[in-house]
Amino acid sequence: ITYNGRVINHTMYNHIGYLPEERGLHPKLTVTEELTYLATLKGMDKPAIRKAIDYWLERFKITENRHKKIEALSKGNQQKVQLLASMLHEPELLILDEPFSGLDPVNVELLKQAVKDLNAQGTTIIFSSHRMEHIEELCDALCILKRGEMVVQGDIPSVKASVGYKRVVVDAPYDLSEVASLPGVLHHKVVKTENSFTVTDETVAEAIFEVVQQKGYAKRFQLMEPTMNEIFIEKVGD
Repeated sequence: ITYNGRVINHTMYNHIGYLPEERGLHPKLTVTEELTYLATLKGMDKPAIRKAIDYWLERFKITENRHKKIEALSKGNQQKVQLLASMLHEPELLILDEPFSGLDPVNVELLKQAVKDLNAQGTTIIFSSHRMEHIEELCDALCILKRGEMVVQGDIPSVKASVGYKRVVVDAPYDLSEVASLPGVLHHKVVKTENSFTVTDETVAEAIFEVVQQKGYAKRFQLMEPTMNEIFIEKVGD
């Protein structure tokens, strides 16, 4: 295994950050003790450790927990500490396995911004997740595995362009079930007044638009690329 042309061995460990999916913290240590211990293993000196801990505790809004034992923290705050530990030493390569597990939406946004900032500063990030909306927002490229086999690979715009269909969304107060029988309409889903049509191309969208024009006012008519969640279901679902 190589990274940036270099074989990954013990000489690179201090340049890699890793967040496992399972908890890997010492429950009887305080937050500061845990982070100091892990940062020391990465070769950081005491002044740098103190500065980094202060910065990240403040950024993750858990400064008040610095003297609490890990076991006394909520699941969400334990996840914050574990993610923080993987970032303390400003790694070249950061590997994150389901990093937002157990977090509420406010904290998900907080940690997503931290990941974006690290990436902007030059950190390469490998991110494993089943939450495709996070992948779509954070990643430049992706691969999707099914039973250990790679079924999708590439940058996100190319992946979306390669699937061969698009989505038309119509928010209107009338029945559009007849549109489902038009040539090129692959799927129709209705949630309240919002109709979502999976179509083969733009010409089908034009045909749907003609039907909508005949029926009257529509609050929304939009031609969209498929979401990564839809692509994941298509490629992995049985």
